[in-house]
Amino acid sequence: MDVRVKFLGGAQTVTGSRYLLEIDDTTILVDCGLFQGVKEIRKRNWDEFPIDPKSIDIVLLTHAHIDHSGYLPKLVKEGFKGQIILTKPSLDLVKILLMDSGKLQEEEAEYARKKGYSRHEKPEPLYTVEDAENVFGQLQPIEFDEEVSLTGNVSLTAYNAGHILGAASLKLKLHGDTQRKTIVFSGDIGRYNDPILNPPIGIPKADILFIESTYGNRLHVEGSPELTLAAAINDTYQKGGVSVIPSFAVGRTQLILYYLFKLQQKGKIPQIPIYVDSPMAIDVTKLYKDYIHYHRLGPSLQEENSNPFAHKNLHYYQSQESSMSLNHFSGDAIIISASGMATGGRIVHHLYNRLPNEKDSFIFVGYQAEGTRGRKLLDGNKYSHMYGLDVEVRASIYYIEGLSAHADESELLKWTDCIAEKPKMTFVIHGEKESAEAFATTLHENYGWNTLVPDYLESFEIFKGI
Repeated sequence: MDVRVKFLGGAQTVTGSRYLLEIDDTTILVDCGLFQGVKEIRKRNWDEFPIDPKSIDIVLLTHAHIDHSGYLPKLVKEGFKGQIILTKPSLDLVKILLMDSGKLQEEEAEYARKKGYSRHEKPEPLYTVEDAENVFGQLQPIEFDEEVSLTGNVSLTAYNAGHILGAASLKLKLHGDTQRKTIVFSGDIGRYNDPILNPPIGIPKADILFIESTYGNRLHVEGSPELTLAAAINDTYQKGGVSVIPSFAVGRTQLILYYLFKLQQKGKIPQIPIYVDSPMAIDVTKLYKDYIHYHRLGPSLQEENSNPFAHKNLHYYQSQESSMSLNHFSGDAIIISASGMATGGRIVHHLYNRLPNEKDSFIFVGYQAEGTRGRKLLDGNKYSHMYGLDVEVRASIYYIEGLSAHADESELLKWTDCIAEKPKMTFVIHGEKESAEAFATTLHENYGWNTLVPDYLESFEIFKGI
């Protein structure tokens, strides 16, 4: 048995995760993400796929985030016919996220057509909502910790990785003519002390390891993020204003709801209404009740007066009309809305209406990438451009640290400590160049492991004649 790997994405970048395994005559794609971030990298989404999608036999997904799943509609549209294997919660999340992604692709193409800034006479979306729906029939769910056969000589087991609901680390067992080998993909590893998600499961054997390095050179700030959040909300309440929290729909919104519920229970913040103004976040939140064994909140969701996702102060606003009605509130309210970096979605009209009001506040609870509206606000810009206008910034701007869903350097090392024997090779992936190289060095110095930070489109033979 001969095995090769080609890095089609997620190499020296934290986006576009795609790892192609060629195991004799079987071709397996691990993750199928969209490239996001700076334009130079985003343009890769429009490049011809490096191999014929029809030649891929199976896709394995570690989790549902768009940088790991968002290229699936395009892959299927171009001829991929095989199974897409993922955990049950990931299946439901993928449906929600791909439908939203398809809608955004359509809207962006229409906006480009109207504004005339595309070099194409009729700009087309990368894929449509219909293309996203066409993926669903190929989704094949599996359970954590259950070994499933992919081919006659390759089996798969998924283990809980934390990070978001249903996120998995993947172990591939290869049964060769003379040897058995194990390939492990860490996926995105979560936090060990996450108040909602179960901690990541370490995998003790990996002949070849692919490990993420998003925070491979950093440690998260220690402390109590919920108390910093409480201070920002209380400051705003004292001024008679509204606290607006731009938040990612998957994972982060649910964590914020948990903290707000606990803070109100303990009398740390006032008993004021909380409005979730994000249809996607609402759909995602409902899944937590469907998958109570995949997180720590099972008993809380089943007891009256203990559910952070259903209580007297919490209100879900699905319609655009109800969303717009929040603009009339002058105080005593908390609004959670998407997107998390304030780049689009309903949060934009909240910014437009509330940034000029010195009583109101915007509380950022996640990383703000360079160039995003959220980053510019955190950097102290006095005006924010939206709807063709420069809106004056008079509202208070806060940032709450310590809420990342990614393991930091120490937590990544805690995960790798479970590996008993030295892997033949460790590929350090899914991290910016500086972070990946730093973590590769750390692994080599700590364990004596052979580490390598691959380049985009680089290939390696990892086993021959096993």
